[in-house]
Amino acid sequence: MAAVMAGRQKWLLHPGAKPLVFMLCLLPFAWLFYQAFADQLGANPAEALIRATGDWTLRFVCIVLAVTPLRVISKTPALARFRRMLGLFCYFYVVVHLLSYSGFDMGFDVSDIVKDIIKRPFILVGFSAFLLLTPLAATSFNAAIKAMGAKRWQLLHKLVYLIVGLGILHFFWMRAGKNNFNEVFVYAAIVATLLGWRVWNHWSKKRRQVSMYAAVGTR
Repeated sequence: MAAVMAGRQKWLLHPGAKPLVFMLCLLPFAWLFYQAFADQLGANPAEALIRATGDWTLRFVCIVLAVTPLRVISKTPALARFRRMLGLFCYFYVVVHLLSYSGFDMGFDVSDIVKDIIKRPFILVGFSAFLLLTPLAATSFNAAIKAMGAKRWQLLHKLVYLIVGLGILHFFWMRAGKNNFNEVFVYAAIVATLLGWRVWNHWSKKRRQVSMYAAVGTR
Protein backbone atom coordinates (compact mmCIF):
# COMPACT_ATOMS: atom_id res chain seq x y z
CA MET A 1 0.00 0.00 0.00
CA ALA A 2 2.80 2.38 0.91
CA ALA A 3 4.50 1.61 -2.40
CA VAL A 4 1.29 2.42 -4.30
CA MET A 5 0.91 5.73 -2.48
CA ALA A 6 4.56 6.60 -3.10
CA GLY A 7 4.18 5.79 -6.80
CA ARG A 8 1.07 7.93 -7.04
CA GLN A 9 2.85 10.82 -5.35
CA LYS A 10 5.82 10.45 -7.69
CA TRP A 11 3.59 10.54 -10.77
CA LEU A 12 1.67 13.60 -9.54
CA LEU A 13 4.94 15.43 -8.81
CA HIS A 14 6.37 14.62 -12.24
CA PRO A 15 7.14 17.76 -14.32
CA GLY A 16 4.87 16.46 -17.08
CA ALA A 17 1.82 16.04 -14.80
CA LYS A 18 0.70 19.66 -14.91
CA PRO A 19 0.93 20.00 -18.72
CA LEU A 20 -1.05 16.77 -19.04
CA VAL A 21 -3.79 18.03 -16.71
CA PHE A 22 -3.78 21.34 -18.60
CA MET A 23 -4.39 19.56 -21.90
CA LEU A 24 -7.14 17.41 -20.39
CA CYS A 25 -8.88 20.51 -19.07
CA LEU A 26 -8.78 22.05 -22.56
CA LEU A 27 -10.37 19.02 -24.23
CA PRO A 28 -14.01 20.08 -23.62
CA PHE A 29 -13.32 23.49 -25.16
CA ALA A 30 -11.49 21.92 -28.11
CA TRP A 31 -14.40 19.53 -28.69
CA LEU A 32 -16.96 22.36 -28.57
CA PHE A 33 -14.81 24.42 -30.95
CA TYR A 34 -14.64 21.48 -33.37
CA GLN A 35 -18.41 20.92 -33.15
CA ALA A 36 -19.07 24.61 -33.84
CA PHE A 37 -16.63 24.62 -36.78
CA ALA A 38 -18.14 21.40 -38.20
CA ASP A 39 -21.71 22.61 -37.62
CA GLN A 40 -22.47 19.73 -35.24
CA LEU A 41 -24.09 21.68 -32.39
CA GLY A 42 -27.64 20.86 -33.47
CA ALA A 43 -30.57 22.99 -34.56
CA ASN A 44 -29.72 25.77 -32.09
CA PRO A 45 -25.91 26.04 -31.94
CA ALA A 46 -25.95 29.17 -29.77
CA GLU A 47 -28.07 27.54 -27.06
CA ALA A 48 -26.00 24.35 -27.23
CA LEU A 49 -22.76 26.30 -26.76
CA ILE A 50 -24.14 28.42 -23.91
CA ARG A 51 -25.45 25.39 -22.05
CA ALA A 52 -22.36 23.26 -22.64
CA THR A 53 -19.97 25.93 -21.33
CA GLY A 54 -22.28 26.46 -18.33
CA ASP A 55 -22.26 22.73 -17.63
CA TRP A 56 -18.47 22.60 -17.80
CA THR A 57 -18.18 25.57 -15.46
CA LEU A 58 -20.27 23.73 -12.87
CA ARG A 59 -18.30 20.52 -13.42
CA PHE A 60 -15.01 22.29 -12.83
CA VAL A 61 -16.32 23.87 -9.63
CA CYS A 62 -17.20 20.37 -8.43
CA ILE A 63 -13.77 19.08 -9.45
CA VAL A 64 -12.07 21.90 -7.52
CA LEU A 65 -14.16 21.12 -4.45
CA ALA A 66 -13.29 17.41 -4.81
CA VAL A 67 -9.53 17.99 -4.66
CA THR A 68 -9.29 18.36 -0.86
CA PRO A 69 -11.45 15.30 0.03
CA LEU A 70 -9.56 13.17 -2.50
CA ARG A 71 -6.22 14.47 -1.21
CA VAL A 72 -7.10 13.63 2.40
CA ILE A 73 -8.89 10.33 1.82
CA SER A 74 -6.27 8.98 -0.59
CA LYS A 75 -3.42 10.48 1.46
CA THR A 76 -2.03 12.12 -1.66
CA PRO A 77 -0.88 15.66 -0.77
CA ALA A 78 0.46 16.25 -4.29
CA LEU A 79 -3.11 16.60 -5.61
CA ALA A 80 -3.17 20.10 -4.09
CA ARG A 81 -0.72 21.35 -6.74
CA PHE A 82 -3.44 21.08 -9.40
CA ARG A 83 -6.17 22.94 -7.50
CA ARG A 84 -5.32 26.46 -8.67
CA MET A 85 -5.05 25.36 -12.30
CA LEU A 86 -8.44 23.67 -12.06
CA GLY A 87 -9.90 26.81 -10.48
CA LEU A 88 -8.56 28.95 -13.32
CA PHE A 89 -10.10 26.58 -15.86
CA CYS A 90 -13.39 26.97 -14.02
CA TYR A 91 -13.05 30.72 -14.57
CA PHE A 92 -12.05 30.17 -18.20
CA TYR A 93 -15.24 28.22 -18.89
CA VAL A 94 -17.47 30.72 -17.11
CA VAL A 95 -15.92 33.52 -19.18
CA VAL A 96 -16.62 31.55 -22.39
CA HIS A 97 -20.14 30.91 -21.06
CA LEU A 98 -20.69 34.63 -20.45
CA LEU A 99 -19.22 35.59 -23.83
CA SER A 100 -21.42 33.02 -25.58
CA TYR A 101 -24.53 34.44 -23.90
CA SER A 102 -23.45 38.07 -24.51
CA GLY A 103 -22.58 37.43 -28.15
CA PHE A 104 -25.06 34.88 -29.43
CA ASP A 105 -28.08 35.85 -27.33
CA MET A 106 -27.54 39.59 -26.90
CA GLY A 107 -25.27 40.60 -29.79
CA PHE A 108 -22.85 42.23 -27.32
CA ASP A 109 -25.37 45.03 -26.74
CA VAL A 110 -24.38 46.21 -23.26
CA SER A 111 -27.66 48.01 -22.52
CA ASP A 112 -29.69 44.93 -23.48
CA ILE A 113 -27.42 42.70 -21.41
CA VAL A 114 -27.86 44.92 -18.33
CA LYS A 115 -31.64 44.96 -18.80
CA ASP A 116 -31.71 41.18 -19.21
CA ILE A 117 -29.61 40.63 -16.07
CA ILE A 118 -31.97 42.81 -14.04
CA LYS A 119 -35.12 41.31 -15.56
CA ARG A 120 -34.31 37.61 -15.27
CA PRO A 121 -33.35 36.32 -11.78
CA PHE A 122 -31.49 33.23 -13.00
CA ILE A 123 -29.18 35.39 -15.12
CA LEU A 124 -28.67 37.80 -12.22
CA VAL A 125 -27.67 34.88 -9.99
CA GLY A 126 -25.31 33.48 -12.62
CA PHE A 127 -23.73 36.88 -13.23
CA SER A 128 -23.29 37.35 -9.46
CA ALA A 129 -21.43 34.03 -9.32
CA PHE A 130 -19.18 35.23 -12.14
CA LEU A 131 -18.41 38.48 -10.31
CA LEU A 132 -17.56 36.60 -7.11
CA LEU A 133 -15.36 34.16 -9.00
CA THR A 134 -13.35 36.96 -10.62
CA PRO A 135 -11.32 37.99 -7.52
CA LEU A 136 -10.58 34.32 -6.83
CA ALA A 137 -9.13 33.91 -10.32
CA ALA A 138 -7.25 37.22 -10.02
CA THR A 139 -5.56 36.10 -6.79
CA SER A 140 -4.68 32.54 -7.87
CA PHE A 141 -0.93 33.06 -7.87
CA ASN A 142 1.80 33.10 -5.23
CA ALA A 143 2.43 36.86 -5.31
CA ALA A 144 -1.23 37.48 -4.36
CA ILE A 145 -0.94 35.13 -1.37
CA LYS A 146 2.17 36.98 -0.17
CA ALA A 147 0.54 40.39 -0.70
CA MET A 148 -2.72 39.48 1.04
CA GLY A 149 -1.37 37.15 3.69
CA ALA A 150 -2.35 33.49 3.89
CA LYS A 151 -5.31 33.98 6.27
CA ARG A 152 -6.98 36.73 4.24
CA TRP A 153 -6.31 34.81 1.03
CA GLN A 154 -7.91 31.67 2.45
CA LEU A 155 -10.89 33.70 3.71
CA LEU A 156 -11.40 35.23 0.27
CA HIS A 157 -11.25 31.83 -1.43
CA LYS A 158 -13.95 30.47 0.86
CA LEU A 159 -16.28 32.40 -1.45
CA VAL A 160 -16.19 29.27 -3.61
CA TYR A 161 -18.85 27.78 -1.32
CA LEU A 162 -21.20 30.70 -2.03
CA ILE A 163 -20.30 30.60 -5.71
CA VAL A 164 -21.18 26.93 -6.10
CA GLY A 165 -24.50 27.56 -4.33
CA LEU A 166 -25.29 30.38 -6.74
CA GLY A 167 -24.26 28.13 -9.64
CA ILE A 168 -26.70 25.43 -8.55
CA LEU A 169 -29.47 28.01 -8.10
CA HIS A 170 -28.72 29.47 -11.56
CA PHE A 171 -28.96 25.99 -13.06
CA PHE A 172 -32.17 25.23 -11.12
CA TRP A 173 -33.96 28.37 -12.30
CA MET A 174 -32.75 27.84 -15.85
CA ARG A 175 -34.19 24.32 -15.89
CA ALA A 176 -37.42 25.41 -14.13
CA GLY A 177 -38.79 26.73 -17.44
CA LYS A 178 -38.80 23.18 -18.83
CA ASN A 179 -39.51 21.49 -15.49
CA ASN A 180 -36.43 19.31 -15.96
CA PHE A 181 -34.43 19.02 -12.74
CA ASN A 182 -32.69 15.65 -13.09
CA GLU A 183 -29.22 17.06 -13.76
CA VAL A 184 -29.75 19.79 -11.17
CA PHE A 185 -30.35 17.18 -8.48
CA VAL A 186 -27.24 15.26 -9.53
CA TYR A 187 -25.04 18.35 -9.21
CA ALA A 188 -26.75 19.35 -5.97
CA ALA A 189 -26.10 15.88 -4.53
CA ILE A 190 -22.43 16.03 -5.54
CA VAL A 191 -21.99 19.49 -4.00
CA ALA A 192 -23.86 18.49 -0.84
CA THR A 193 -21.58 15.46 -0.47
CA LEU A 194 -18.41 17.51 -0.96
CA LEU A 195 -19.50 20.21 1.46
CA GLY A 196 -20.87 17.65 3.92
CA TRP A 197 -17.48 15.93 3.98
CA ARG A 198 -15.86 19.25 4.89
CA VAL A 199 -18.25 19.76 7.82
CA TRP A 200 -17.69 16.19 8.99
CA ASN A 201 -13.90 16.50 8.65
CA HIS A 202 -13.89 19.81 10.56
CA TRP A 203 -15.86 18.40 13.49
CA SER A 204 -13.79 15.20 13.50
CA LYS A 205 -10.65 17.29 13.91
CA LYS A 206 -12.29 19.26 16.72
CA ARG A 207 -13.31 16.07 18.53
CA ARG A 208 -9.80 14.65 18.19
CA GLN A 209 -8.33 17.86 19.60
CA VAL A 210 -10.75 17.82 22.55
CA SER A 211 -9.95 14.16 23.22
CA MET A 212 -6.22 14.88 23.03
CA TYR A 213 -6.47 17.84 25.47
CA ALA A 214 -8.60 15.74 27.81
CA ALA A 215 -6.05 12.92 27.73
CA VAL A 216 -3.22 15.36 28.47
CA GLY A 217 -5.21 16.90 31.32
CA THR A 218 -5.70 13.56 33.05
CA ARG A 219 -1.99 12.83 33.19
